[in-house]
Amino acid sequence: MQNNLTKSIASGTIILVRKMLKREMYLSRIRGFYDSDPIKILVGIRRCGKSVILKQIIDEIKAKDIDDEHIVYINFEYIEYEELRDYKKLNKYIKERIRDNKKYYIFLDEIQKVIKFEEVVNSLRASLNNISIFITGSNSKLLSNELSTVLSGRYVLFNIYPLSYKEFIALTNKNGESEDTFWDFVKWGGLPNRTQFVDETNIKDYLHSVFDSIILRDVVERLELKDTLLFDLLLQYIVDTTGRQFSAENVINFLKNEGKSVSTETIYSYLGALCKALIIKKIYRYDIHRKAILKTLNKYYMTDLGIAQIKNNNFEINKSFAIENVVYNELLERGYDVYIGKIKDKEIDFIATKTNEKIYIQVTYLLTDDKVIEREFGAFKEIDDNYPKYILSLDKADFSRDGIIHKNIIKWLLEN
Repeated sequence: MQNNLTKSIASGTIILVRKMLKREMYLSRIRGFYDSDPIKILVGIRRCGKSVILKQIIDEIKAKDIDDEHIVYINFEYIEYEELRDYKKLNKYIKERIRDNKKYYIFLDEIQKVIKFEEVVNSLRASLNNISIFITGSNSKLLSNELSTVLSGRYVLFNIYPLSYKEFIALTNKNGESEDTFWDFVKWGGLPNRTQFVDETNIKDYLHSVFDSIILRDVVERLELKDTLLFDLLLQYIVDTTGRQFSAENVINFLKNEGKSVSTETIYSYLGALCKALIIKKIYRYDIHRKAILKTLNKYYMTDLGIAQIKNNNFEINKSFAIENVVYNELLERGYDVYIGKIKDKEIDFIATKTNEKIYIQVTYLLTDDKVIEREFGAFKEIDDNYPKYILSLDKADFSRDGIIHKNIIKWLLEN
């Protein structure tokens, strides 16, 4: 994602100059808000590329003949802005940069480092009518009830994810139709900077550094955790059971075997922390006949499979669940709300919806025999609506039948 990185400082504005992949999927959603009042919030796991997207937004704004004086960029990971982590100093600094009635564009990167940042953002928006504010963050403090209360509907949120498979191919120039390339993506994930490394040891070292920064900054410190080993064991359990029904009782038994005694309350507290750090995502069940979201028997998927790989107890990844995770992440990146489908005693891997669109998806490694084919296609028998139904697998032959569309998963990932 990044090379030939340089920094230039002018009038308090840091401008990043780098060669990069243009993430049009996100820019196309954000572009219509460039000059609007709502605060633009970009949320995603650390190192997924939020700062690069901010730079691309800045480039597009500059292309409209906006000069540097009217662009304020502050990255709170830079030491030169450490003082501005004091919310009052930040507020004063920005207001002093507003010197005329023309539009100013304010970019606040990794804003969660500023205590009471929401007070600053709200104050700026309330007191100035010639600004457009963009903020990014790496944990769900940006999704908290407190933030929602303070900003009360005056913001629009964009979830930013690691690279999709199609973006991964565009960045690396690899052969996207190759299964070797696909399994490389499945194994090591889509964090952009991991593509700089070829040697697996280097990739692991990089991913460990990202993971450690997430855990230490976004979890351990915030929750004041004393037992980090327990936290690590819980994450390993989630990795080993990705895509399967979650059971607190099973976790308790697993931890007992590891010599750890823990309460259900602690388990859910730690799971909440993992979700807030955006390492994992919870997916709820949807009863298709009753048209109701169910709060029990949910599942967890990894935001990035590279992080899963370094926490994996087994040498080989579970390919079936891994590609299921890839499909889940791809649906989120395409802007769908995603649920597990429940219909009588059957389960649909994913129901994906947005606006008036709905699709049903079954994911399997290979349609190896008639029994597997019947199981996957038969999952749709009780669904009597006419929304599209898909089977995704790595088979190259087309098994479509009875109005159910079968697609090769790699080709599906490469579609527009």
